Amino acid sequence: MKIAVIGGGIGGLSAALGLLKAGFDVHVYEQAPLFGEIGAGIQISPNASRLLRRLGLGTALEKYGVRPGAVHQKRWDDGRTLQRAPLGPEVESRFGAPYYHFHRGDLAALLAAAMPGERAHAGHRLVGIEEKGERVVARFDNGASVEADLVIGADGIHSKVRALTFGPEKPRFTGCVAWRGLVPAERIAHLDIEVASHNWMGPEAHCVHYWVSAKRLMNVVCIVEHGTWTNESWTDKGEVANVLARYEGWHPTVRGLIEAFPETFVWALHDRAPLPEWTRGRVALLGDACHPMLPMMAQGAAQAIEDGGALTSILSALPADLPAALRRYEALRKPRATRLQQASAANRVRFHLPDGPKQQERDAAMAGSGDRSLDAMTWLYGHDAADMPTTA
Repeated sequence: MKIAVIGGGIGGLSAALGLLKAGFDVHVYEQAPLFGEIGAGIQISPNASRLLRRLGLGTALEKYGVRPGAVHQKRWDDGRTLQRAPLGPEVESRFGAPYYHFHRGDLAALLAAAMPGERAHAGHRLVGIEEKGERVVARFDNGASVEADLVIGADGIHSKVRALTFGPEKPRFTGCVAWRGLVPAERIAHLDIEVASHNWMGPEAHCVHYWVSAKRLMNVVCIVEHGTWTNESWTDKGEVANVLARYEGWHPTVRGLIEAFPETFVWALHDRAPLPEWTRGRVALLGDACHPMLPMMAQGAAQAIEDGGALTSILSALPADLPAALRRYEALRKPRATRLQQASAANRVRFHLPDGPKQQERDAAMAGSGDRSLDAMTWLYGHDAADMPTTA
């Protein structure tokens, strides 16, 4: 089976590597002039890292990834930890794969390095898709075209494959605005920050930070409600002074991280209406192209990687009936992705409660709950997307 993957990001490359390993004839087409990812940090939980390890990437993952010891849910003002959950050896022992923090660019680079060069095509911006019987023709703005049995749209939240297949769709502004910064370790050595994931929850805002790039950089993301910035780009420069002003009165660690920003980038968080279909004919979507989610569960990239693992497994089992395989992929993956979309939206509310009775109830509930215990997280971390039943 000849497969064209549109989009050379983390989801597209991991899917392509899995499909290649399974024996499919796969090529990846990326619109940018070079393969790579912008942005900052990314979390890869065991449900995704087990799939990447099976691709033979274990050594590269260890070189660039950071293994956090825990995740802390903290109050915004006094820094009190309301809930601590393990992410280190306990998680790997229980689920058979580690939890990692990465810089997006590092993870994308190691995936691209594993892809055979003759199968990775940069500078190919998709402009058309046409089904011709049992083949699909993808056309690009550079005049090239490719004919395949299957086209996979792994081209992100602005997916051209989705627009060409299902029609244009207007993004919905969530009301949240995010600033991100990457802080060199030497700038914040005095803060003595634990190698863990830290989530500070405050009135109508939260802040997440963790180490990336072999602990050379601290990834910091500050997300607030009622922002006025509406551009969705990850490359728009922001003003550090604006972030500091919005986080006035927050704990000195949060303010110290923001003050150490060499620069900051600002973007508005958008989502899309749920798609009734992820597949049509010989075209399938994966990752943010079909199930974009807010970052409050840290599962966007992990779910894209899961999509690729599931699709590979199902196509391998049902190679003679592509339409049936794609229907099965959608039926199996959509409920899980939807659950995580909903959980992310619920965390947005929980993280941003104003100080008062509801916030006090949340703090008390977090302190006494086991909702991040290993038992509670089994449904997420213990899932093996490649172990999918191929029949209903």
